[in-house]
Amino acid sequence: MHFDPAGTLRAHHMPVTAQRLAVLRAVHGRPHATADEVATDAAHDIGTISRQSVYDTLAAMVERGVLRKIQPIGSVARYEDRVGDNHHHVVCRSCGAVADVDCAVGHRPCLTASQDHGYRIDEADVSHWGTCPACTSTSGRRTQPKSARRTPRANKRTPRKTARSTTTTTSNIKKGK
Repeated sequence: MHFDPAGTLRAHHMPVTAQRLAVLRAVHGRPHATADEVATDAAHDIGTISRQSVYDTLAAMVERGVLRKIQPIGSVARYEDRVGDNHHHVVCRSCGAVADVDCAVGHRPCLTASQDHGYRIDEADVSHWGTCPACTSTSGRRTQPKSARRTPRANKRTPRKTARSTTTTTSNIKKGK
């Protein structure tokens, strides 16, 4: 598939600027890049770009659906231009490398929640954790940093499991709030 950054911006009704093109090329060239990595690559591409401009551009592109923002637990936000499909990620506990994992089912959501609490679930975000081949082969069984040895805690944005919050959340969803 041919990568057309200007065409992509136009298709999402975004003005084509040198900064936006540089950011989009940077994310395309380095999937799962952090904002700082995008800023460095974009600056190499066009000479100069402020970090704030990169952050603003990334936010606008995520909002318009040009890019996807992921944030594995314990990691900074990362950006990718693979949007519109239902895929997940595998994260190395040792070096932090991230790779795409296709959904086993192929349609949203690819996992069924054991309880939906009245929610209409339209997406499941899964991160698989392990050790990447490079870290595994470096020293056979590479020792993981202390922070990586722990199992990641559940996302803090998960609703509280009290009767009151579940009832409120469910009624708000049914009312369209």
